[in-house]
Amino acid sequence: MSIELCLQNASSVNEVPDQSEIELWLQLALQDLPAAVLTIRIVDEAESATLNQQYRQKSGATNVLSFPADLPEEVDLPLLGDLVICAPLVLGEAIAQGKPVQAHWAHLVIHGALHLLGYDHLEEAEAEQMENLETELMGKLGFADPYA
Repeated sequence: MSIELCLQNASSVNEVPDQSEIELWLQLALQDLPAAVLTIRIVDEAESATLNQQYRQKSGATNVLSFPADLPEEVDLPLLGDLVICAPLVLGEAIAQGKPVQAHWAHLVIHGALHLLGYDHLEEAEAEQMENLETELMGKLGFADPYA
């Protein structure tokens, strides 16, 4: 599988995973695809809150936002879409939940990538399927169940 990742760090947080780590996590989450093109933008709370309000009509920052590509069927490109990850929230949540920061980053990248593939967690059955897959993928990386 080939991944073309555009990684943008627009956050004031300097301690973020490097591109090779993120690509490893994406390789696992997107393993059934022959190729994928996506952007991950790492942001602070203000940008996350603005996007969350604009696109989800929810106030406040959120840890990860997914924007799946909406291409016409006749366009054959491996463009998946964009993820926006709020670095200060990732760090704060990891600390509050007693998780290794790297594990939380991996989980949110995988979670967002699965959203780009069409997985969701609005219904209980969907949530269970998505959470089970996330737990399995995190285990393959040597990380604990993110929902435990």
